[in-house]
Amino acid sequence: MEFDANRPIWLQVMNALETDIITGRRKPGEKLPGGRDLALRFEINPNTAARVYQELEKTGLCETRRGMGTFVTGDETVIASARNDFIRQTVKNFLQRMAQLGETPQSAARMILREEE
Repeated sequence: MEFDANRPIWLQVMNALETDIITGRRKPGEKLPGGRDLALRFEINPNTAARVYQELEKTGLCETRRGMGTFVTGDETVIASARNDFIRQTVKNFLQRMAQLGETPQSAARMILREEE
C-alpha cells in the first residue's frame, strides 16, 4: 500500500480494512491478522497496528477476544450500517466536488445516467 503523506497512516490502514469488511472481502466473524502480522503486511509500526484495531473496535466493525485475536464483527447490521455510511459520504463528497465545478446535483445525476448507457 502506498501511503498519502497528508493523512495519518493508522487512518489509511483502518480505511483499507473497513473497505475490506464493508465490501465483503472480509466476512463476518473472520479472524483478522494479528497486530504484528498487520504491521508487517503494511510495513507499519506495531503500535500503529494496535491503534488501527482500537479504532476499528470503536466503530464496532471488529472485536478483540482475549487470547484469541481480533475478528470482524458477526453483527451484519453493523456492517450494513457502516456500508451505508460509506456510500452516503462518498455521494456527499462527489456532490461537493461537482458543486465546486459549478454543477448541480441534478446535472450530476444526468451525467451519471449517461455514463451508465
